[in-house]
Amino acid sequence: MDAGLAYDGSTRSDYASTKPQADAAWIKSVEEGSPAWEAGLEPGMRVDSVNGHALLDIIDWRWEASDDVAELEVFVPEGIGEESGAFLCTLEREAGQDWGVEFTDVLFDGIRTCVNACQFCFMRMLPDDARASLMLRDDDYRLSFMQGNFVTLTNVSDEDLQRIIDCRLEPMNVSIHAVSPDVRRGLIGRHAQRGIDVLEALCDAGLEVHGQIVLCAGINDGDELTRTLDWVEARPNITSLAIVPMGYTKYSRQFSHSFSEDVEASREVVRIIEPYQRRARETLGITRFQLSDEFYVDAELPVPAAETYDGYPQFYDGIGMLRSFLDEAADLCAAEGDRLVALARCLQTESAAAGASGPAVLCVCGEAALDVFDAYFAMWAQVCERGGAEPCAEARAIRNDYYGGDVNVTGLIVSCDLLAQLPEDLTGRVVVLPEVMFNFDKMTLDGDTQEHILSELASRGARCVVCTPSPRSIADALEGRDEECCE
Repeated sequence: MDAGLAYDGSTRSDYASTKPQADAAWIKSVEEGSPAWEAGLEPGMRVDSVNGHALLDIIDWRWEASDDVAELEVFVPEGIGEESGAFLCTLEREAGQDWGVEFTDVLFDGIRTCVNACQFCFMRMLPDDARASLMLRDDDYRLSFMQGNFVTLTNVSDEDLQRIIDCRLEPMNVSIHAVSPDVRRGLIGRHAQRGIDVLEALCDAGLEVHGQIVLCAGINDGDELTRTLDWVEARPNITSLAIVPMGYTKYSRQFSHSFSEDVEASREVVRIIEPYQRRARETLGITRFQLSDEFYVDAELPVPAAETYDGYPQFYDGIGMLRSFLDEAADLCAAEGDRLVALARCLQTESAAAGASGPAVLCVCGEAALDVFDAYFAMWAQVCERGGAEPCAEARAIRNDYYGGDVNVTGLIVSCDLLAQLPEDLTGRVVVLPEVMFNFDKMTLDGDTQEHILSELASRGARCVVCTPSPRSIADALEGRDEECCE
């Protein structure tokens, strides 16, 4: 299939967008001079079919419109264009040319929701006043393909399954959790077997799968984990398997502990996984079985080398983030030391002139990431010491009181905890906020806006930058906060 459908890993999943779901293929924008523009398409119009095929999602659009000519049925609401109603049009383009049309969403018929009753479902552990969009339990195979979301496949119909196979929608990202029928049923609910049946069919059809196990202590670890690993090992189409610990909040009625409180239990998981990793490297040249960063943190073990992560196919599932961060920090400090020294001098000069005390930069992170942020700023400080400059930055971990439990990752930082735990006096300091704490609408999980947070911190005397929480992005954002400063 060559219809531009491959998932490139660049889209960050967002489970809490506040925008309404699409109910059809509504046009958001049309590029001037494009084939769509020349055919008379305009924002606000609706594409009902392509080549006689009704559109369910962007996959249909790209599949049906993959050639250089496409016949469209378009509906024009009142107030859009000169006349309302339906019309037919033909789009034509040169080889390799884009159609020049963007839709309001990638799903035209709404999100497929979850039919399971997973014991460890995070949405069952949210506070009662959480906004409605956070309660939407999506389990849509199309978002698995397009955005990398993990799905259980329990709501996939025979027609859906055939579509996945026919259109080669791969890799699919599948939550496996366990393979024993009784354990799966207890974990997922009465539809558990359907997920395994569909996954078997995908493997039989030769589709690539990235798998995931959410590990719950005393439920699917130990012998059941071994059975699941054996099952995956026998299916080479599952090219990576992420094993992540269950997380729980203070609102959970079922869980009050996990691997984060048990060093030895975490080490036992590492010991179980290691022979599977070793065999995979010996036979396939890849590690394949990959533990999430949390397990190494909980087990008080060093994170493995980059080669362990096979190019980071499950980076946004928390697989290899810490190693990638540490390696990038080391590379940056080694290759661009002069730049970092100059930036540190500039930041400290500004900070001192404003009457601030302490390092000029306060970089926000979750408690789970504090050690690697500290390591980065220690490397930077060593570079500064050799260059005759003062260290300029420190990390500030935000404790997650809003969710409680063992929630400690950077992406789940909320506004109320952030504002309560940052100093009231931030005069002359630059506060670096991680963009992953905001959704695509620039809102936090507790419903605050990025605009309000920046305004509040500014009232305390801070200048703020929002960026990807990576060493290079942090340095770039600090350098770009005032383009005239470091010229």
